[in-house]
Amino acid sequence: MNIVRLAAVAVAALAVAGPMPAAADSYWEVEAARANARAGGPTNARDAELLERYGCLSGTRSRFCERLSYGDNGRRYYKPRRRH
Repeated sequence: MNIVRLAAVAVAALAVAGPMPAAADSYWEVEAARANARAGGPTNARDAELLERYGCLSGTRSRFCERLSYGDNGRRYYKPRRRH
């Protein structure tokens, strides 16, 4: 009988806590974008978006990160390659 009460209390506690929002970005995804920036620049639009949102590491010498550090956040500098 104690197990049933314990299970009921656990279910009630989870219901009161409510749904937890899912994280849109993971730490690893941001760090991968920063590694790509250290290698020369963002390799895709998602990396560029993450770098604009969370920033590059200090000392990263890619043109993209240097432009972000000057405060030109109003413009997007990454343009995907067009297929011909």
